[in-house]
Formats: sequence, C-alpha cells, structure tokens
Amino acid sequence: MEAVVFVFSLLDCCALIFLSVYFIITLSDLECDYINARSCCSKLNKWVIPELIGHAIVTVLMLISLHWFIFLLNLPVATWNIYRGSNRPC
Repeated sequence: MEAVVFVFSLLDCCALIFLSVYFIITLSDLECDYINARSCCSKLNKWVIPELIGHAIVTVLMLISLHWFIFLLNLPVATWNIYRGSNRPC
C-alpha cells in the first residue's frame, strides 16, 4: 500500500509541475503579446480545478496512509488552495 501511495504521489507531483510550467509559458506568451488576455484566461482557468483536486488528493492520501510529516508539509499549501478556490469570483 505504501509503495502505491508514493508512486501515485510522484505521478501527481509530476503532473502538477507540468501544469506549473504550462502556466508560466502561457503567461510568458501573454507578456510578449503573442496571445490576448481573454485567450490566456480561457487556457489557464480550465486547469485550476484539476490542480486543486490533484493537490488535495495527495494531501488526503498522506493523511490516510499516516505519513504525518509529509501531510504537515502539504497542509499549508492545501489550505491556501482551498482558500483561493473558495474566494474565486464566479
């Protein structure tokens, strides 16, 4: 069970890093005027909820598998993501 949790966590972290790089590239394109603000927002907004879900899954898995130190490391970021997601305008 422990190996499965860490393999899934590794894959999820790789996906989150890929999303972060995608966000940076898209924002760089916006800065250089290759795309307009509306298309930048439409590209990035569709990936916000999957990012929040991915991080929440890793945090909950670490809590369930009793890896307290890793859970406590992820807890502030998960709390910030929940705050950011709940205070988002509709």
